Amino acid sequence: MLKEFQDHIESRLSFLKESKLLIAISGGIDSVVLTQLCVKSNLNIALAHCNFNLRGDESDADEDFVLQLAEDLELEVFVESFDTKAYAEENKRSIQMAARELRYNWFTELSEQLKFDYVLTAHHADDNLETFLINFTRGTGLEGLTGIPEVNDIFVRPLLPFSNEQIAGYAKSNKIKWRDDSSNKSTKYLRNKLRHDVIPILKEINPSLLQSFQNTLSNLNDTSRIVEDAIEKFQKEAIEDVSNQHIKYKVEAFKKLAEPKAYLYEIFKDYGFTQWDDILNLLSAQPGKYVASATHRLIKDRDVLILTNSFSDEIYEEYIEVLDTNTTLKIPNGFLEFSEVDTIDTQHHENCIYIDKALLHSPLTIRQKKQGDAFSPLGMKGKKKKLSKYFKDEKFSLVDKENTWLFCSDDNIVWVIGKRADDRFKVTDKTKHILKIELIQ
Repeated sequence: MLKEFQDHIESRLSFLKESKLLIAISGGIDSVVLTQLCVKSNLNIALAHCNFNLRGDESDADEDFVLQLAEDLELEVFVESFDTKAYAEENKRSIQMAARELRYNWFTELSEQLKFDYVLTAHHADDNLETFLINFTRGTGLEGLTGIPEVNDIFVRPLLPFSNEQIAGYAKSNKIKWRDDSSNKSTKYLRNKLRHDVIPILKEINPSLLQSFQNTLSNLNDTSRIVEDAIEKFQKEAIEDVSNQHIKYKVEAFKKLAEPKAYLYEIFKDYGFTQWDDILNLLSAQPGKYVASATHRLIKDRDVLILTNSFSDEIYEEYIEVLDTNTTLKIPNGFLEFSEVDTIDTQHHENCIYIDKALLHSPLTIRQKKQGDAFSPLGMKGKKKKLSKYFKDEKFSLVDKENTWLFCSDDNIVWVIGKRADDRFKVTDKTKHILKIELIQ
């Protein structure tokens, strides 16, 4: 197996030979064999072990084993102890999910702090099959059936081509010691149930199951790349606008497709959505309708779908007080720069206004819209207009409204920031002090 491992590194993962590597080691057979193979292949490695404190003395014995192994192999080792149960309860996670988050967060942090190029994990071919079956039984799209990625950002899995049987055979023939995790024998976890009860039957039916599975994965990954190319080409045609707050997609582009639901799924699957029939119905829904996930919204607005971050249903009551009109103030959508000037630049853009400073009255605040807001748009000579009507006339989307901020004097709107100034505060021939306010984004 050593020769096969080295050939695999040479042909597929040669970048590891020149890299500083961190091995995620539990003390179990897979990670210990990975460590031994890397040592014999002269890779530059250190070890990282997580003690999740879930199995009492057994967890501590695993830690002691890893420390001794590192000493025997003259390797640097890092150990972190976690209160996994407390983390799971606090973050409403299963124990398995909590342990996963804790270890991957720590590995990432460790690699950043100590300049490791990659983190190696000991996932192998049987793990890949288990993951495939878990995703299959829970329901998934194509991405859930393409297996564990061999390289995913800083995480690399050099043992993916090798079976559990090969790893066990190498460990026994080389008299390698390891620790057995007693929790791996329990079938209360889905992965273990598949490992102990289902996969042995599948291997009995097809002794070449893993090879057949590898061929299937190869075919599915080829298909996945075709899908990715099609989605990328479609998005170039469908995206109308991109900003820091949103991405706008042309509704008509989806309606022209033979299978719009499939494209909607592929484009928006990574934003936490699950209600795919509701999302499909947005294509013909009234403006303002939306579907929300925990993190994002997809909003129908006239002839576009707008993807934006999630929001709170609460009315905004917070405000930012302007204490100095000769400074730069940070606001949610940029910076407001205040300065007194002698003249007006007639070529100024909508992100800049000039007002009569003497007309301002405290308190000066930056806030969002509220019920009943009205102002006198510049040029309308004192005529009032409801802010809601202004938004409608200007065809503001729901996202535009949520990201619009107001500069107010004693709660009177002076400027719909970045859009329209109020006529009541304009500079006239009687103005003695001109205040320039500019939005910098």
